[in-house]
Amino acid sequence: MNLKIVNYGAGNIKSIQFAFQRLGYDAVLTNNSEEIIASDKVIFPGVGEASSAMKMLKDSGLDTLIPQLKQPVLGICLGMQLMCNHTEEGNTKGLGIFDVDVKRFSNAVKVPQMGWNTVKNLKSDLFKNISEGDYMYLVHSYYAENCEESIATSDYKIEYASALENDNFFGVQFHPEKSSKAGAQLLQNFLDL
Repeated sequence: MNLKIVNYGAGNIKSIQFAFQRLGYDAVLTNNSEEIIASDKVIFPGVGEASSAMKMLKDSGLDTLIPQLKQPVLGICLGMQLMCNHTEEGNTKGLGIFDVDVKRFSNAVKVPQMGWNTVKNLKSDLFKNISEGDYMYLVHSYYAENCEESIATSDYKIEYASALENDNFFGVQFHPEKSSKAGAQLLQNFLDL
């Protein structure tokens, strides 16, 4: 399988590559448009701050490429947030793949949310053989609002979208590469799509 990780300078790349290696696949890091277009599956990771990450995407032309991809694409953490319409982080316009905005958690909760949380309201083949209430690992201060494209939710004082789906695009707020057995199952499910 031709599996590519989008390289735009904002990623937790090694842990993602190791997670796919444990499943028997090599995920190659690239910012080459032709290589990304020719791949079977695309991972769009992200760690860091939204406005600087979006600037890196624009500088490399990946901001116009990613929304046009036809194969399955999985956005992880900030990657998922950048696929939304807008994020309050740095007042940043996103790629508009998911029709939802990203908000900052209120001061009523400890920010960032860091650690394990459950996923529920599972609605997609992405969650095949994953159970309601399974735990995933999260580190985030911003969240996508619950919306029609939600395929999983989590609670942190409020209910928010912990996973999104629109056509061939998928996004997860949690880090499947750090989420033990359930996370490995989700990555395998993505490969099986």
